[in-house]
Amino acid sequence: MPHPAVPLLKNIIIRGQFDGAWRKQCLQYLKTLKTLQHGGLNTVYLGETHIPESLVTGEDFSDGCFLQMPTWFVVHAGGSQGWVPWSYRMFLRDELCNKQEEGLFQEFCDVVKKAYGKCAIVVKERRQQNEMRPKKDGQTEAQSNVPIVINLTSIVCCPEVAKSYGHELLPLPSPYNYLNPLDSAWSSLKWYIINNRKEFCLQSIDNVYSYQYILLSNLVSKGIERINLSKWKMLINKVRRWENYYLGKFS
Repeated sequence: MPHPAVPLLKNIIIRGQFDGAWRKQCLQYLKTLKTLQHGGLNTVYLGETHIPESLVTGEDFSDGCFLQMPTWFVVHAGGSQGWVPWSYRMFLRDELCNKQEEGLFQEFCDVVKKAYGKCAIVVKERRQQNEMRPKKDGQTEAQSNVPIVINLTSIVCCPEVAKSYGHELLPLPSPYNYLNPLDSAWSSLKWYIINNRKEFCLQSIDNVYSYQYILLSNLVSKGIERINLSKWKMLINKVRRWENYYLGKFS
């Protein structure tokens, strides 16, 4: 009686041509970060997350009727001392509004300097197709595409601006995003929104229509507050364990 073949591997990992270069870039990032930390610079992680309208309202747009939904972007930063004492920003992004905010990074650098002194500001890279690919073996540093600025959706992070306040801007290689504790913080924020959006919802009914109002700003603020100093220390410790692992593996 024939038996169906049982696959030995359920998941096949396909390695790309840039894997070795990515590892070198990750190692260089970790060594630079440790050097800055030993030099007395505090580490803060700056980033953004997107909150689509469907996440806030709980509506299902999977039928494809709404191809373009408004999306809010939250920009904030944190580190081993919790959230940076800076007024986080929330921007609406849709087909009519997609510009980056000027002067926001300079304001952030000023606040961080007053709060912590000189810092290593870690920002996750946003890589575009055919841009800023890692350096291959045999290429010189000048031949590799080193990013001059790090463009997020709502903010432009410039190394010269950071240096003018005594900071160092450090891009986190995109394949190793989990070395950034902000990713876990954003995940916690979104789960809070999903589980508590009904508590921040007001409804109004007239003779013809029913209306639903969601206090989004209050909802996001409360979700951010729930990620307290204890939670941040746990996230930082998790990242440090990964850093030590990669330092030992790639060195």
